[in-house]
Amino acid sequence: MNKSKSSSEKPRTTRSSQHRPSDAQSQSPDADAQKPYGKQRKKQSHSALVQDLSPSSLKPPLESGLAAVVRLMKLGRCKNIVVVAGAGISTASGIPDFRTPGTGLYANLEKYNLPFPESIFNIDYFSNDPLPFFSLAKSLYPGSHRPNYIHYFIRMLHHKGLLLRVYTQNIDGLEKLCGIPEDKLVEAHGSFATASCHLCYTPYPADEAKDAIMNDKIPTCSFCAATVKPDVVFFGEDLPQKYFLNTQDFPKADLLLIMGTSLQVNQLPFASLVNTVRSAVPRLLLNRDAVGPFTKVPPRKKDFVELGNLEDLVRTFAQMLDWNKDIEEMMMLHSCRKNYKKTDQINQ
Repeated sequence: MNKSKSSSEKPRTTRSSQHRPSDAQSQSPDADAQKPYGKQRKKQSHSALVQDLSPSSLKPPLESGLAAVVRLMKLGRCKNIVVVAGAGISTASGIPDFRTPGTGLYANLEKYNLPFPESIFNIDYFSNDPLPFFSLAKSLYPGSHRPNYIHYFIRMLHHKGLLLRVYTQNIDGLEKLCGIPEDKLVEAHGSFATASCHLCYTPYPADEAKDAIMNDKIPTCSFCAATVKPDVVFFGEDLPQKYFLNTQDFPKADLLLIMGTSLQVNQLPFASLVNTVRSAVPRLLLNRDAVGPFTKVPPRKKDFVELGNLEDLVRTFAQMLDWNKDIEEMMMLHSCRKNYKKTDQINQ
């Protein structure tokens, strides 16, 4: 007896029939479990493939802050770099910063019985009692500390013709000591290099002021007999005239590099400087903590933040720029010159 064509012909598999459940499947819910490489597994593989090819997965990984800035610098897009530096750049030289709990300068002023830590740099408090500041000034006077790798990195920016200006909050003089030229440096909070009467502003020999302070004496003005102090800017005093170069420099900057600062000196306008560059200008914060505008969420499009040990961050920055060898050689050469000058002075 002949079999009919319909009974011998296999059913044609179509796309729709693949997804239509058969009677066997409905009767055997564990069928797929017996087929580890069946439809269930294939469906998962297909969805994984779709996920891997999604637009988000095809995007390149985001650059780190350092990598993004290094790329811009190597492309020659950063030729007018402004550096904003705080006390954190000098901690590697053995100088404590101001605000670190336990080790910062303000945390170790209990012996002076101040109404609040910042009083030691308050001009009204100094007028009544200069001794706490003079006692502290002994450890702050330049000469006992040397510039570190971070200072020489800034000097290398100048050496490469990329530094427009460095604005420092520091009064330790290490930027100048490492060889950054005077015209490239704004010591926004003054320095120990000069001294004057705090009342009538008559200049006073800086060496004589230092000698008096180091010997627990109070230098006095020969004109009005008021107390003389180093030209360090106190709260309540005017900023140095050179500070106002910022009105020219910050609009011109094509990269703002911020290092080692808390940006919390609200009594002085220094902390607000970082907000005066153009919005299209990249700002790179190298710091222990996120501070100021870098704590905002979401961040500004051109803001980059790298947190950690500052000297380590700067060394990594230099290595990515292929500057590390040049900086090490600069430090060695500068140290040799300093030692030679000392030896020459002794021999004379």
